[in-house]
Amino acid sequence: MMIQRRTRTLAVACLLAATATLAASGCSKSETSDTATTDSSQGAQAAKTPESSSGSGCSLQTYGAPKLDLKNAVVGFSQSEKEANPFRIAETQSIKDEAKKVGVKKLLTTNAQSQLSKQISDIQDMLSQGAQFLIVAPLNSDGLEPALKAAAAKKVPVLTIDRKVNATACKDYVAFLGSDFVEQGKRAADAMIKTTGGKGKVAILLGASGNNVTTDRTKGFVDQLKAEAPGLEIVAQQTGEFARDKGQQVMEQLIQSKPDITAVYAENDEMGLGAVTALKAAGKKPGKDVKIVSVDGTRNAVQALVNGEYNAVIESNPRFGPLAFATAQKFYAGESIPENVIITDRAYDESNAKASLGGAF
Repeated sequence: MMIQRRTRTLAVACLLAATATLAASGCSKSETSDTATTDSSQGAQAAKTPESSSGSGCSLQTYGAPKLDLKNAVVGFSQSEKEANPFRIAETQSIKDEAKKVGVKKLLTTNAQSQLSKQISDIQDMLSQGAQFLIVAPLNSDGLEPALKAAAAKKVPVLTIDRKVNATACKDYVAFLGSDFVEQGKRAADAMIKTTGGKGKVAILLGASGNNVTTDRTKGFVDQLKAEAPGLEIVAQQTGEFARDKGQQVMEQLIQSKPDITAVYAENDEMGLGAVTALKAAGKKPGKDVKIVSVDGTRNAVQALVNGEYNAVIESNPRFGPLAFATAQKFYAGESIPENVIITDRAYDESNAKASLGGAF
């Protein structure tokens, strides 16, 4: 769903200006060994201008929650997926680091291991343990209703990050913090057009079904190719479930069934890196014989760019800690929070990959 732009109030502008200056401190390791040092100043997450936020604002009064000092509070963080994925590692670490920096009394953390039923029970368990504010990275856009209702019954505000939920803002949750995923797909398409010259046969490695990230990244990419590069033909769309091993398996199958593929759009870096492995095993040169563009900005994907085995990466910044807690503090200070707080994401290509490697996660 496209984010509609409208001018916000002065209070919201202050919120976004304040959070834009916060640098995220989370760094991560990935499944592949990596000894580079993370430069958190390069990896800072920032909100866009007020015009890039949308939806009616939500305040403490309209939400109906009690006032709270985070330094005397129990905060819960619900992670959706197992932390074999560098994005999830960096995201969780950023939340932990910022909670410590802010001085949160107690931080509860859970991991749903990619199981919706477990994420629901995780959230309910944190509420039973006295959680007074929740930060949730939803597994799916639908299905969390029992958990959201449990939080609402206890008047515990919920802040969602990185994936949207199909629910009512300022009733079921306070706000969504994250990227414009349609825009990410468009930017990936533009990068693909540039690296291919606008001609070729493209395979899309789709993310997991059931969430807006996959839907929006697909829409942005497909619509942009249709509008700007009719010479780039999409010949396959198959899910790799945001996982490296699945991405590799799908690519192996596509090499057999669609041997004339000249480009791959992977909706996250892990699937793209899986495709690199499959292409190498088949005797093809990734980045040359088959162009690869993906979304995330992991250290390994940016390194693949440096190595010439990749062609472009659109960032999806996982370092939500500073923005999430700054938003919580503004909320409890009585300020109105927009329904959607959209962050900035950069892009990597061969021109900046080496210099920007320190900011990847």
